[in-house]
Amino acid sequence: MTSKVVVVGAGVVGAACAFHAASAGLDVTVVDRGAVGAGTTSRGEGNVLLSDKEPGPELDLARLSRALWEEAGEELGSDSIELEAKGGLVVASTAEGLTALRGFALRQATAGVRTEPVEHVRDIEPHLAPGLPGGIHYPQDAQVQPVLAAAAMLHAAVARGARFHTGEIAAAVMGRGDRLTGVRTVAGDVLPADAVVNAAGTWGGEVGRRLGASIEVLPRRGFVLVTEPLPRMVRHKVYSADYVANVASSDAGLETSCVVEGTRGGTILIGASRERVGFDTTMNPAVVARLAAQACRLFPFLRGIHLIRTYRGFRPYCPDHLPVIGPDPRAPGVIHACGHEGAGIGLAPATGALVTAHLLGRSWRGADPAAHTGLLPDRFFTSGGTSK
Repeated sequence: MTSKVVVVGAGVVGAACAFHAASAGLDVTVVDRGAVGAGTTSRGEGNVLLSDKEPGPELDLARLSRALWEEAGEELGSDSIELEAKGGLVVASTAEGLTALRGFALRQATAGVRTEPVEHVRDIEPHLAPGLPGGIHYPQDAQVQPVLAAAAMLHAAVARGARFHTGEIAAAVMGRGDRLTGVRTVAGDVLPADAVVNAAGTWGGEVGRRLGASIEVLPRRGFVLVTEPLPRMVRHKVYSADYVANVASSDAGLETSCVVEGTRGGTILIGASRERVGFDTTMNPAVVARLAAQACRLFPFLRGIHLIRTYRGFRPYCPDHLPVIGPDPRAPGVIHACGHEGAGIGLAPATGALVTAHLLGRSWRGADPAAHTGLLPDRFFTSGGTSK
């Protein structure tokens, strides 16, 4: 009999889980309280990055995901999801920063990432500020339009027999011997399930609690600025070397680092800020001004360009900056797929493949559960099964 799987969350990670699980022949239902990709996915820049990840569990997953994005592009149509292998450029502002950046890139290269030292960064990004001492080019970095990608993957899953159910999960339904038999929505509907995947993004902690498998996933607010459409003035994803340190930081206060990239539509996206303020959606003009000033220092031509809008959202943040992917030992049948922070879009295909591998009990599309044990949820628990 085909296993019934309920995926909670129709963002890019949930859509990828449904896409891979349905491709494997599982009976899939996706449930979300809103539209496809309407949460954190719609607030993302679409980054598919290797350049910002230290060697370790996340980079291993990112390398697999980069290959799976290529496969998804071939199946779904690269143009339809705006998948673009444009590469990334990380630039240093000082000689000391360049030395540190080169050391970081060397460690990544040892782990299998393609890195190319660049002495004259304006040779590949002519509009950068003069005087920058150098940088590293990452040809494997890419970009995708996240909402289009989520919708396309979910559409492909539905074409393979999956269903999409609008609603909000209230609790797990247990049968004899505490065996999971389904999930109940707030409206009272019961969706039959042999397994449930918590792909609820920033709300993964709350969904986990309702399923009897609470995990610590916290919101980390970020702002993105969008310029008027321009000719392609920025060719790569370009960011300052301190971006990597900010990604790895656990500070609760505001942190900003310069990230600038062009889109296929001509607009330029400017980030990135990080702050732990709960689910406070208040617009903060000071953050917008700081991001704009940093971007203008990196690309002086931006001083004469208009901003047309800003948007903000919440990254699903785990204390150790790693996603939680795999079965929860406290609640048989529950599999987590959340806590990706700002890397969820890039890591989505590999997350979906790894979740499917856990559901099947064997490798799937290059994802081997035995190779990704560092992402399992039990890393947060004591031997007694309580959260640290």
